[in-house]
Amino acid sequence: MSLDTQIRASVDAVPAQPRRKVSRRRRKDTIAALVFLSPQLLGLIVFMIGPLGFALYLAFSHWDGFGAATFAGLSNFTELFENPRIQRSAINTVWFTVLQVPGVMITAFLFALFMQKAGRMTNVYRLGFVAPVVTSSVAVATIWLYLFNPEISPINSALRSIGIPAPNWLQDPSFIIPSFAVVAIWQGLGYQLVMFMAGLQSIGASYLEAAELDGCSAWQKLWHVTVPLISPTILFLSITSIIGSFQVFDYIYVFMDSSAPDEARTIVYEIVQMAFREFNFGAASALAFLLFLVLLGVTGLQMAAQKRWVHYAE
Repeated sequence: MSLDTQIRASVDAVPAQPRRKVSRRRRKDTIAALVFLSPQLLGLIVFMIGPLGFALYLAFSHWDGFGAATFAGLSNFTELFENPRIQRSAINTVWFTVLQVPGVMITAFLFALFMQKAGRMTNVYRLGFVAPVVTSSVAVATIWLYLFNPEISPINSALRSIGIPAPNWLQDPSFIIPSFAVVAIWQGLGYQLVMFMAGLQSIGASYLEAAELDGCSAWQKLWHVTVPLISPTILFLSITSIIGSFQVFDYIYVFMDSSAPDEARTIVYEIVQMAFREFNFGAASALAFLLFLVLLGVTGLQMAAQKRWVHYAE
């Protein structure tokens, strides 16, 4: 008897389980899985998928919050592209992103490097940096509203004492967006600091020792060893930072309330104003949909570009 014949005979000798029992078991496992997943799925449908679908429907409709919505086609999008106020808000949003994202990432990275040598005081410093992160954005904006007051601001007093003219942070149009960026950098610094510290601590000492044996300077080790090894952290923080910066709203509302000048308006601020002040829910939904597409495109470009500069440790 050949080997193949023996294998087939042994397989045929094993009793096969009835298909009914297997199908019943799979059916029970599926039902049990759906029961355990149902709370999360229900919340996802009610609070995420449902509102997103309704907003997409409103983007192509005229609706003031009362009565029935009427189909508008692409008129909401056409009005947005032709509206100079929306164009200015888009420029303000991009300007805020250009200031805030590199500012917070570079600052957090430098502080993370310094914290590596803090010794026993590391946890104390880390707590101080993380405190603004867990503080409400409204409370943070209220504190900075006092710090930006030109009459009683300690920042302006310190600048005057060293001979630097103090700007009108929230009155001068050229300083409004930079002021928002300063507040966002201050509040977001702690989170990115913790992330960078985790990335730095994951770097094996052997890499730095090998670079040192090769005669690399401190700058060369930082640029050619440290930065490439924490590139996944940089990618993650850059994606989340850009998404967050495009959604800035709370600082503006606390500083300016509902009467912000054109120099202080951002895209999300315009969405809120159009929806809940002007009751133009169709245009607001269209603008929100455009913002979603922009963020989706930017994130896609970042993910596509990561193959060239992001290095994952094996």
